[in-house]
Amino acid sequence: MGRRNITQVSDFILMGLTDSEEIRLVLFTLFLLIYLITVLGNVGMILIISLDSRLHTPMYFFLSHLSFLDLSYSSVITPKTLDNLLNSTKNISYPNCFIQMSCFIFLGATECFLLSSMAYDRYAAICNPLHYPIVMYTRRCWSLVFGCYLIGFMDSFVNGLCMSRLHFCKSNIIFHFFCDLSPILALSCTDTHDIEIIISTFAGSSLVLSLLTIAVSYVSILSTILKITSTSSKQKVFSTCASHLLGVTVFYGTMIFTYLKPSKSYSLGKDQIASVFYTIVIPMLNPLIYSLRNKEVKNALSRVMQKMKCSEQLK
Repeated sequence: MGRRNITQVSDFILMGLTDSEEIRLVLFTLFLLIYLITVLGNVGMILIISLDSRLHTPMYFFLSHLSFLDLSYSSVITPKTLDNLLNSTKNISYPNCFIQMSCFIFLGATECFLLSSMAYDRYAAICNPLHYPIVMYTRRCWSLVFGCYLIGFMDSFVNGLCMSRLHFCKSNIIFHFFCDLSPILALSCTDTHDIEIIISTFAGSSLVLSLLTIAVSYVSILSTILKITSTSSKQKVFSTCASHLLGVTVFYGTMIFTYLKPSKSYSLGKDQIASVFYTIVIPMLNPLIYSLRNKEVKNALSRVMQKMKCSEQLK
């Protein structure tokens, strides 16, 4: 680029999902309902796991962190989206936009590796049941979770460094409902080729590594299941993995569809629908997926409710 004056924008305008006032009102009601269910579901899951001693196992330890991530993930995006659906002014300051994007990347990358840690936990429980308490001891569980957050932070930090080199002199209108990577890169008047390569390398490496861990874990699990002769035992073993498999498929499916392509191929309609799904809908679905199909969680909820009733009667 030749020398020229570059006026750095002070804020961005989030165009949102639609200009129609009627549709915006419908979307506001729908998203508010989804967000309330998300908060109740994930906070409820964290409380049940912490209050019931029978759920103090590695699987539910990871699940409590998944609920925390989903709650945080949704809270980074949804409140601002709800605000923009109600108001005509859709401005977001330059710092707040990059804080939102950094938190989004941090939580998303952390969740990728948390899902792979959960797959490893299922592998250890099914393929090495006798050694499971030794393999998945408390310190290792904390180490795995810490590693997930550390990798998420590193991904977010690298993205932040790359994005801080960008200049915005053409437009400040983001054709999206939150500060996502692709539409922001599209706004930059800086050459983004090298930055896209760095970001894609880090994001791709994280995605491949986490997916490879999940794939290897489930190939081993499938191999173990096929060796079991009893049909009822097969069903019981598979049921312990079904919820996690469904959660992985939904999360990774939408992420791969949205991000494993060049930013220039960003499609306003399709990408926004996919983004709504993984930023607003999936955080609501995860507690439902892991609780409705899980007898242990249902029983734990009954025990917690019973304890609360007993404590009230004693008062």
